[in-house]
Amino acid sequence: MVNRLADSTSPYLLQHADNPVDWRPWGSEAFEEARRRDVPVLLSIGYAACHWCHVMAHESFEDDDTARLMNEHFVNIKVDREERPDIDAVYMEATQAMTGQGGWPMTCFLTPDGEPFHCGTYYPGSPMPGMPSFSQLLAAVAQAWDGRGDEVRKAATRIVEQLNEQRSPLPESILDDEVLTGAVGRLRGEADRQNGGFGDAPKFPPSMVLEFLLRHHERTGSAEALELAEHCCSAMARGGIYDQLAGGFARYSVDAAWVVPHFEKMLYDNALLLRAYAHLGRLGDDLSARVARETAGFLLRDLRTPEGGFAASLDADTDGVEGLTYVWTPDQLREVLGAEDGDWAASLLVVTPDGTFEEGASTLRLPRDPDDPARWARVRESLLAAREQRSQPGKDDKVVTAWNGMAITALVEAATALEEPSWVEAAAGAAELLLSTHFAGGRLLRTSRDGVAGTAAGVLEDYACFADGLLSLHQATADPRWLTTACELLDVALDQFTDAENPGAFYDTASDGEALVRRPSDPTDNASPSGAAALTSALLTASALVGPGDTGRYRAAAEQALSRAGLLAQRAPRFAGHWLAVAEARAQGPLQIAVVGTDETARAQLLAAARSRVPGGAVVVASTPEAAGVPLLADRPLVDGEAAAYVCRGYVCDRPVTNSGDLVENLAQA
Repeated sequence: MVNRLADSTSPYLLQHADNPVDWRPWGSEAFEEARRRDVPVLLSIGYAACHWCHVMAHESFEDDDTARLMNEHFVNIKVDREERPDIDAVYMEATQAMTGQGGWPMTCFLTPDGEPFHCGTYYPGSPMPGMPSFSQLLAAVAQAWDGRGDEVRKAATRIVEQLNEQRSPLPESILDDEVLTGAVGRLRGEADRQNGGFGDAPKFPPSMVLEFLLRHHERTGSAEALELAEHCCSAMARGGIYDQLAGGFARYSVDAAWVVPHFEKMLYDNALLLRAYAHLGRLGDDLSARVARETAGFLLRDLRTPEGGFAASLDADTDGVEGLTYVWTPDQLREVLGAEDGDWAASLLVVTPDGTFEEGASTLRLPRDPDDPARWARVRESLLAAREQRSQPGKDDKVVTAWNGMAITALVEAATALEEPSWVEAAAGAAELLLSTHFAGGRLLRTSRDGVAGTAAGVLEDYACFADGLLSLHQATADPRWLTTACELLDVALDQFTDAENPGAFYDTASDGEALVRRPSDPTDNASPSGAAALTSALLTASALVGPGDTGRYRAAAEQALSRAGLLAQRAPRFAGHWLAVAEARAQGPLQIAVVGTDETARAQLLAAARSRVPGGAVVVASTPEAAGVPLLADRPLVDGEAAAYVCRGYVCDRPVTNSGDLVENLAQA
């Protein structure tokens, strides 16, 4: 049997390369083979860090008898959802429409034309109450295709037609200050006042909502918005969802109190949370500042690739057991630390004889600051060293353009908020990798691995998030090439992803991209920003950084996009966090600060004052007057020969100031 996955740049596909299943990558050849044999396509979608994907693989895809059924009756396609989010989006929509729920692994049966006729998620190796085994399902689908093939094809066509009929962009609506304030009120009503966060279990980090709440507080002084953000951030930072030894956040908590996580660590979660915690830390929250530093450390230590990018994720499983690397028993603590320190650590970290996880083991939590910080530092170092001797979770080391764009933005903003310039250098290294490997012929590719680019085309979030990262780098360094390249990406995005029939709406795939059974377009924010919201953020930022010739075009596109987000923000603010954060930046103007000076010390003092006080979404650039390729500094000279800061809100500018105190006073004004 030919191994068609061996050359993939996806670690997920490579995990299945040695299965007895005759897997094929997504492509025209697979569908042509299905037509030739007149059999359905079995489409299996997952990702490398997915626990239940591993379970289904072990139970079914590694089983010779199950594989024989798959190979005899189907053409089998394996897709990494992180590499092909467009394919995942199309068939997830079909799965949710057919079953009322979705998730991974996703299992879809398609006609040779790619139309779905039966979809589901995980199927067990043996029958369970209310759920057939995977082999039973295979037999039933094969029988239906052989006996009622025409009927099945017609049903699949109707499904696609119905999905296309349901597709409509968000209606035009207003996203103004009333909506922003109302969103805070609605979030208050959905907040878990006891445990922090929003809703019930399973509980996901509300990264973009936190950013919105912080920006709303910074703009309006809302104590309520700040309290919601602080409570959630503190609860997560002290819970089991946060790695108390090495930093970094797990994907979500299976319980409402943040005690037991689903242990996979995703790049996008940690990038978005780094940004929020750094911004809260800048407001004076010491816990958040510490967590931001530790999360940045996790990114740089555990996810950075040799080429300078950031890997997609760490697995939930170790040696097939979820959480094996991370959980502890009291006896294990004593074995590493000795009886006295072990008991102290067990009390501090809530490691109990009964356990909070499985088989008497506990996740580590830190409900209170230790009364002996030096002792905690020593204990933590010893526990981490011991943990590193355990088997470690697998790493999905592919580099995803959009997620690296988020990491670039987060590292730059955290660096400026917490005065860690080395993080800017790391962000620039990731940007260099994306430009040299993912950007060719003016277009982006979605992924690379080991410095080798994949074949999947970039989607809207790739262009948007990478552009946002480059704009952050431009602000931190005043290097014009970051701005130039960001604008190239934004121009492609506006040209290729705009919904021409609905101004302000966007598709998630390019107009010249691969044609699927439907063209995906999802404006809602979920685990990461929607492509449309991310693009709107980049457009608004760019409008404040570019020269007069482009300002109006980018600002108009951002305004048009925001004009479709009001209804979503009103009705479901938890799924519009990034839209709301962008709207807060717009309500600030966005705030622009240009710092010019030939005396580096004087210029640095003004810049430090600006960065210590600016709200999220503000634009700050510093360099010499009239620095080439830095439009924000044009026509902003020294003042009486001294370094100066120019502050503008939207289209209105204040008089320039030459000392830090005046600048801080200016920025304190509403």
